[in-house]
Amino acid sequence: MPRTLVTGASGFLGWHVARVLLERGADVRALCRPSAALRELDVERVTGDLRDSDSLERAVKGCDRVFHVAADYRLWSKDPQELYHSNVEGTRNLLEAAERNGVAKFIYTSTVGCIGMPKESPGDENTPVSISDMAGHYKRSKWLAEQVALEKARSGYPVVIVNPTAPMGDHDWKPTPTGKIVVDFLKGKLSAFVDTGLNVVDAHDTAVGHYLAGEHGRPGERYILGCENLTLQQILARLARIADRPEPKRKVPYAVAYAAGVVTTAIADLTGREPLAPLEAVKMARKKMFVSHDKATRELGFTPGSATEALSKAVSWFQSNGYC
Repeated sequence: MPRTLVTGASGFLGWHVARVLLERGADVRALCRPSAALRELDVERVTGDLRDSDSLERAVKGCDRVFHVAADYRLWSKDPQELYHSNVEGTRNLLEAAERNGVAKFIYTSTVGCIGMPKESPGDENTPVSISDMAGHYKRSKWLAEQVALEKARSGYPVVIVNPTAPMGDHDWKPTPTGKIVVDFLKGKLSAFVDTGLNVVDAHDTAVGHYLAGEHGRPGERYILGCENLTLQQILARLARIADRPEPKRKVPYAVAYAAGVVTTAIADLTGREPLAPLEAVKMARKKMFVSHDKATRELGFTPGSATEALSKAVSWFQSNGYC
């Protein structure tokens, strides 16, 4: 059976993608950095780096499909160029290696941050958007990487793009910035909130969406993998009910949050320690990230479960694994 390469399997979403592929009978190979821990997955491990073209040649050799899930997902970095090297050039390197080695299909994991957000209705795959709409280095790097993938698709290589929203659930090892919302709430660090919103989806369902994109996705197309649009206040209210904790009631004005972001990020730039309120995250919160996943449902058969179930899985896993 031809192998399937998964990048990012040592991380949150990539782990779920690898697990779903294994459950469906795939022979999975995982590309990992030497220091990465690959946990609870019976896969072939290959050592490499997205910035090392030779290692990518070895990784894709003999593979029929590539699921490129890995990304440098940080909302603050002492050296922002690291995000562009991994997210943009790393994607270009992997696409070129896959094409040279005859990989039949390439599924690229983008982000909902690359979707346009109209003011009056949820965004979708056709909502106009440009790099000027990208707040911060992470979103800009992912937007540029998506353009690399689209360009390769336009040249005739079979690339399918998925745009996950805010995955929540178990096995969020690091945790991701979205998982950190849950951890901070459970630790009692979120006593207030800003007026923002996210589209929450179960990480396992998102991984199933990746599989479906590999099976049914049309080359050159983008597919939003999301579920339910919720304000941050609604997310915290659901977490309060799930964890039996007090619900935060105090809304922080955006100007106050922005000032906190400026101060804590400036301190982080001096100390090298991650800021409590990254300015990039504050800027992203200015817009509610509300989108529709109708296209993925219609074309891929994507049918995600409830956001409440996703949040419950996250709470249970973080509590059981000593995060709070």
